[in-house]
Amino acid sequence: MPDMLDYTLRIEPQTPEEWLGPVPVGAAFPQPSQPLVVDLGCGKGRFLLAHAARYPDVNHLGIDRMLRRIRKVDNRARRLALDNIRLMRIEAYYTVAYLLPTAAVSTYYIFFPDPWPKARHEDHRLFNPIFLDALQRTLIEGGVVHVATDHAPYFEQLSAIFAADARFAPVPPYVPPEDEQTDFERYYIGQKPIGRLSVRRV
Repeated sequence: MPDMLDYTLRIEPQTPEEWLGPVPVGAAFPQPSQPLVVDLGCGKGRFLLAHAARYPDVNHLGIDRMLRRIRKVDNRARRLALDNIRLMRIEAYYTVAYLLPTAAVSTYYIFFPDPWPKARHEDHRLFNPIFLDALQRTLIEGGVVHVATDHAPYFEQLSAIFAADARFAPVPPYVPPEDEQTDFERYYIGQKPIGRLSVRRV
């Protein structure tokens, strides 16, 4: 069994400035200069853990608002000695809009965001033109966003939002290998079509 890591993998803002402004995310990793990818809504961490193990020369930041999920991913990352993972327990939009530094992220993975399927709740969806502003700000030039959803109306909305924004250009969709499929995807795969969308910051 790998040695347990002797420090926490969770990132928690320590000062009022860190809650209100960009967090120095890179400094939390042993190799700050490595590219940073963000798993926005990492859930139980199946994708995050597999991807971090496959790419040890890339820093991985997992973000989720549910503490029990963060604790589970933290424990598994420790057991696997994956020192290229850090975690934040916080809401996704707030993190991208306010806490991540400008031009810091090489890739976002946003798999199965809550579709808020009822018409009266659509304003709660993560993706909208304002969120795209935050993605554009935090991505490096040429940085990529990979999205997947099983909700067809949401996929249509995502496609339209990105198509209307000249700051992003389409690239081939990312299809994860089996070991990187989220628990949600593994449950629904074969039952419902999955819409996949990937774009690059121009």
